[in-house]
Amino acid sequence: QVQLVESGGGLVQAGASLRLSCAASGRTFSSYVMGWFRQAPGKEREFVSAINWSGSSTYYADSVKGRFTISRDNAKNTVTLQMNSLKPEDTASYYCAASAAGYYRETSARWSNWYGYWGQGTQITVSS
Repeated sequence: QVQLVESGGGLVQAGASLRLSCAASGRTFSSYVMGWFRQAPGKEREFVSAINWSGSSTYYADSVKGRFTISRDNAKNTVTLQMNSLKPEDTASYYCAASAAGYYRETSARWSNWYGYWGQGTQITVSS
């Protein structure tokens, strides 16, 4: 099992940057594919980004491509989401997720049901 704790949320103005971190506890962090999702009030949870075990492969939703960067440090059991050029539509609760599925495909990584472990979420509010 793995426990996930997100940090780094806050209130920022449009155009600003934020860096989210997700700290994982438990063994074998490097065996999990990691993802970030977000959920705005009244909307369904949506995929943001995913990264494979080694960090050699990353995947982004079109809405954040070119603005967000996902990375991981397996030695520190962390995954981060660097968010630049934030927009008001990025306002949401952001969740870190881990999948122990044992394989990595973008078509799977974008679905929340593929992940078995979730953090509690961190709020990001972007004002215009």
